[in-house]
Amino acid sequence: MALKTIEITTIDEMLAQFEMMKHLYPNFTLEKYESYLKEMIPHNYTQIAVFENEECLGLTGCWSGTKLWSGKYLEVDNFIVHPEHRSKGVGKLLTDFVNQKATDLGCTMIVLDAFTGNFTAHRFYYNQGYNPRGFHFIKMLNEEGLS
Repeated sequence: MALKTIEITTIDEMLAQFEMMKHLYPNFTLEKYESYLKEMIPHNYTQIAVFENEECLGLTGCWSGTKLWSGKYLEVDNFIVHPEHRSKGVGKLLTDFVNQKATDLGCTMIVLDAFTGNFTAHRFYYNQGYNPRGFHFIKMLNEEGLS
């Protein structure tokens, strides 16, 4: 299997991967996805994708930012590997690409969130060198607005 990892930077390229995004958010609409991307892309949001020929096997979003306590960081968001292609190294290709991107940008760290009950993701991220450092607290204001 000849896999290619690329960075996707345009809204059209991202919209073309809508079906992959639906593996994570089954009720997502194309209109909602497009409106969110229009807000996110101006804030350094890009996507990393793994392709086999024209088929997207894995996708993650990421964006860089700066915080007072950490300096420059890269945040991983919406990490998805197609269910039929899990345990084939696709996730590792994504994290390797993200790691190189963060290094190239001069980031001090890579951050991400994983839901507390998603033990499969926890195991994967531990194996990639990630460790929990704190709690991500939320105060829900509009649960119906979630994807």
